[in-house]
Amino acid sequence: MFFLLVIPIGLLVGFLLRGRLSGLGKLQLRWLPLVLVALVIQLLIFPLFTSTAILSFAKAPLHVFSYVLLAVWIVANARIVPVALLGLGAICNFSILIANGGLMPASTNALQKAGLFHVADQLMQDGAYANLIQMSSSTRLNFLGDILYLPKWIPFSSAFSIGDLLILLALIWLIVKGMRIDGKRVSKAA
Repeated sequence: MFFLLVIPIGLLVGFLLRGRLSGLGKLQLRWLPLVLVALVIQLLIFPLFTSTAILSFAKAPLHVFSYVLLAVWIVANARIVPVALLGLGAICNFSILIANGGLMPASTNALQKAGLFHVADQLMQDGAYANLIQMSSSTRLNFLGDILYLPKWIPFSSAFSIGDLLILLALIWLIVKGMRIDGKRVSKAA
């Protein structure tokens, strides 16, 4: 949920740096529908505002497939530097997902500090919740798991990974970069 902070933060920084919304349309991102399909898949397989997901089957394979779609989009747009950083974050997340059967190890401590007590309780009780698995000595690449957190007093607080942080920063950078595109640079590049 903390990814919802990307747009307001990106826009705020963009405006502070004298950017314009009109520049966002000039980014020339290729194959953008792939991102939308990947996001729809993730919205369907993860509980968002309820305790259950819309699709309750094949969550791990669909999660991995959504990352494959994102990887294709990243490769198609890697010429844009913030997208390359986004790719690094995605590689971090994809690596840990593959190493843990399509699930993301999460620290119950980080979840509790983020105020997500019900998720932490579910992990401690069942060992898994949505796309998360309880972090333990049997999970792999724990340093790439959901070990970071936003405190519960921050809107959309959550536990998140290093990969998520890189993706968040890359998306903010991409918004700012787009807002700072002016007409002269676009016409010269075209």
